[in-house]
Order: sequence, then C-alpha cells, then structure tokens
Amino acid sequence: MDVGRCNLILLASFLLTFSATSLCAQTAPQPAASGRIQEITIKGSEKVATPEIIAASGLRVGDIVGRDQIQAAADRLAALGIFDSVNFHFTSKGDTLSIEFEVKDAPTVPVSFDNFVWFTDDELAAAIREKVGFFGGFAPQGGTLVDEMSKAIDDLLAKHAIPGRIEHSLISNPTGDGMIQQFRADRPDLIVQSVEFGDPLATNSERLKDRLSDIKGQVYSRYKIDVFDLEQVRPIYDAGGHLRARIGPSQAHLASGAAAVPGQNGETLVAVTIPIEPGPVFQWRGVTWLGSSVISTSTLDQLVGFKPGDVANGLNITAAWQRVADEFSNHGYLDAHLDFHPEFDDAAHLVSYRVRMNEGAQYHMGDLVITGLSLEAERRLRAAWQIPTGQVFNGGYFEKLLTKLATPSGEIFGDLPVHYAQPGHWLQKHSDAPIVDVLLDFK
Repeated sequence: MDVGRCNLILLASFLLTFSATSLCAQTAPQPAASGRIQEITIKGSEKVATPEIIAASGLRVGDIVGRDQIQAAADRLAALGIFDSVNFHFTSKGDTLSIEFEVKDAPTVPVSFDNFVWFTDDELAAAIREKVGFFGGFAPQGGTLVDEMSKAIDDLLAKHAIPGRIEHSLISNPTGDGMIQQFRADRPDLIVQSVEFGDPLATNSERLKDRLSDIKGQVYSRYKIDVFDLEQVRPIYDAGGHLRARIGPSQAHLASGAAAVPGQNGETLVAVTIPIEPGPVFQWRGVTWLGSSVISTSTLDQLVGFKPGDVANGLNITAAWQRVADEFSNHGYLDAHLDFHPEFDDAAHLVSYRVRMNEGAQYHMGDLVITGLSLEAERRLRAAWQIPTGQVFNGGYFEKLLTKLATPSGEIFGDLPVHYAQPGHWLQKHSDAPIVDVLLDFK
C-alpha cells in the first residue's frame, strides 16, 4: 500500500473516531424530563396551609409530570390572587421528582356577605370551603380565587332555587379602616320591611325614628345598615357616655310569610334586627399629656374642657381632640400628630386618656399666590392678609379667612364688585424647609 493511500485511511479512521466521540458527548444522560411526583413541599406562606396550596396547584403525589405541567401548576397558584409571587424548582432521583413551590403571600382583605338573607355567614363560608378548598374569612383583592368564591355562592343559591346573579366588589370598610371584598346577590326586590333595635335607648330615640327611612322601605343591604349604625346609632350611645357599647352586626331574615306572600309590588320583605349591648355610662377621670413642649398641660386641659366626674360624652371628646389639634396648627405645627389611647376602669366606670403628641416642624409663611381675581381685587386681598412672609404660620387664621372668602366679602373687597364661586385653596409645603405657601384660586 502506497504512503498516500495509507494516509487517507488513517485520516478517515480519525474522522470516524472524532464523530463518534462528539455524538456520545451530545447524548450524555440529562436530568429526567418527566417523572412521578414523590414529594411536594411549600415554603413562604403564613396565611394558607400547605395541604390547601397543594390542592389548589392541581398536582398530587403519584402524578407523572414534566416541567410544563409544573409550570402550569405554578401559573394556577399565581392566578388565584393570594400570592404576590410563585416560584418552583424540582429535583429528580431515578424516575421520581421532588417539587418545591416558594410563594409570597399577597395582601388580603376581610370578606363581607351583603344581602344573603337565606343563609348565615357560616353556611356561606362552608359552601365556599367545599368548592374552593380553603377559606378563613379573607380574600385577595382580585384574581381567580375571588371568581371561584362567587361561583360557590352562585351554586348554593341555584341548589335552593333562589334567583340572583352574584357580584363581588372591593369597597371601603364601613366600620373600620382599609377595604373589604363584598359579595352580594343582584336582588333589588329585597326590601326592608321592619327594623328592630336591641336596646330601649335606640328604640325610643326620636332622632333614629326620623332617620329610619334611610333603611326602612329601601333595598336591603347589610353594608348600608352598617353605615347607618356608625353614623346614626353609635353617636347616640357615645353622647350618653356608653363608650364601649356593642352595636351590631345586624341580623336579617325573611319577614314572616315573605317567602310565600310577597309585598304589594312583588317585593321580598326583610326583617332587620340590630343587636345592642349599651354597657355602662363612663365618667371622665382626666388626661395624661405626653410629648408636648410647645403648649402647657394647663392650656391643653382647658381646651379639653372636661372636669373629673363629668359624663364622658364621646362626641364632646372627639371635638376636644380637634380643638387641641387646631391649637397646634395655630402655632404653625401643621404636621402635629396626636395619638389618643383610652384607659377604662370598668369596675368604677371611669375613663382616662393618654395622649402622646408629635409636634413636628413649626412652619413659617412663604408666598401668597392668588389667581383668578382682578388686579384691584387681588391688591385688596393682599392688604387684608395678616401673616407676613417669614412669620409663624397660623392655621386658625387661614381657616377663618377661608370662611370669609366663601362668598365675596365686603370686609375684604369693600365696594369693589367681585364675582366668584367657592375659591380653591392649597397649602404647599416646601420640601427643603418648614415653609408653607398659600395658594388661592378664584373661579
């Protein structure tokens, strides 16, 4: 065999060997693309139990799944709205998989059932748990879970042949801070026939009798009744010193025979009861003032106006705190914050308060900016303004001036014809110094 042919054979042999080696490297064993679930673990949630999250994922131990199915499960959890984030990773051992979901709880809000007179709250909650798998009185602000909760209530109504389309909405809490997730049936035929109070003080109140038309004869809504309790019933008890009165939650049921005999116009009539535990009448003990270096405690006590032994009229107490806040504003402390903490002596029926004050910065007058007036009217208003630039700002003076300016004032403008509606007004604080500009806009 000549040398050239030998070299060709050797080259061919080399190339064949290289190709085989490359093929083996490309087909080396990889982690399993799918496998049987051996274990599912959850990390990160403080609100939802692990078994409930696993059930919501749709995965079960023993299922044969791949990355796509796991990703779909993570997407289902994310879509519920109860988690801000959902991540996962998995490990394989032979033909089995161990999966871990790491979640971060999203903010939730209390749930309110507005007008389901046919069921108790416990029955509605049980229906949701049966369909959704978990429910603890709270719901996300949005997401598929809220829709699933609506569907569970809808199924409950359908099961009992009760017509009505279920709606849900995120609304402000009528009895506290924050928001609530409200569920209600679209039933404008539910009409309040009667309202019964659980205490004689409310029953005999002429004020409440005058305001009953706000809810009696109207479409039934627990939300509206909660607002009525807060704005109309609660002040009666606060004014009488019943500072720890328990009012509500309201209870409602179909009026006697209403299911079989509708109202004159085909309405479904509802009877409402508002439970009330008035509690004792509290008397005033005093105030402990903490944190004020600007206004003396004797002045603060005079602003409050209560003497030991006085009935602790809750409406007057609220007004007293406003007078204190106004006094700080009069001295330029526009950011003053007052934290009121009541301390009740239930045995002696006495109440005292600890008031902690954070005065903040003292503001001085900056620029007076006036728009919308003629040159002469602006000149007269500037002449009437009594806080020179650089002087301590007086919030009380500013409020009194706004009262005068509600309509064109002869005291300010004299006989000059001036025409405008209610003026707009702003206090614009400087970001780099305790200075405030006053902006007045007349239209």
